[in-house]
Amino acid sequence: MANTKATKGSAKGAKVSKGGTNAPKGGAKASKGGEIHIPAAKPQGAQIVAKGYVPILQKRYKEEIAAKLMKEFGYTSGMQVPKLEKIVINQGIGSATGDKKLIEVAQNELSAITGQKAVPTVSKKDVSNFKLRRGMPIGVKVTLRAAKMYEFLDRLIAIALPRIRDFKGIAEKFDGRGNYTLGIREQIIFPEVDIDKITKIFGMEITFITSSQKDEEAFALLREFGLPFRNVKKQQ
Repeated sequence: MANTKATKGSAKGAKVSKGGTNAPKGGAKASKGGEIHIPAAKPQGAQIVAKGYVPILQKRYKEEIAAKLMKEFGYTSGMQVPKLEKIVINQGIGSATGDKKLIEVAQNELSAITGQKAVPTVSKKDVSNFKLRRGMPIGVKVTLRAAKMYEFLDRLIAIALPRIRDFKGIAEKFDGRGNYTLGIREQIIFPEVDIDKITKIFGMEITFITSSQKDEEAFALLREFGLPFRNVKKQQ
């Protein structure tokens, strides 16, 4: 017959320390006597990237894309190969001058879409005709780099853009300095946004900042990543 008698201290094994989940850092720990301290749940917010994790597109750039661009443009050094430095997502919310809650709504939605907390953007001057004062929040913004940048780009190409109705590709208009801005009319193309809970349709601008100063090189870089340009076959 199995011994069911609890040893001294084990009876307190399920006891939670005073204060509930306000426990010391480092995960659940058992103190003397078997008392278990349960760590507090971390607040939801910025996406956490595991140490050593390499996104698919970042790996593809190092193993395939860089070599293709070197061959295409005849680079003699890997330092010459253009790379994606950052992605900036902007949402302008003009109606926020009449309803300040829209800024909070847009901030939460953009944070969910990108996995990084969005920050408000404010006006730089007064415009009486639009009831706008200097320092008033008029939009939200997120700047993505490294792993989060590649993860967002992957989701944009593979999931979000194909959800646009009658999608036929994106335009090839660059800014003359190797940067590209993509306009999105509705935030609901991103699956992170719950359509049943949205209060207003917001558009956004997604700007891809590259290390190149030439539009031709930047176009080739984004093309290799998989951005669906309309006339990509003509350009190749």
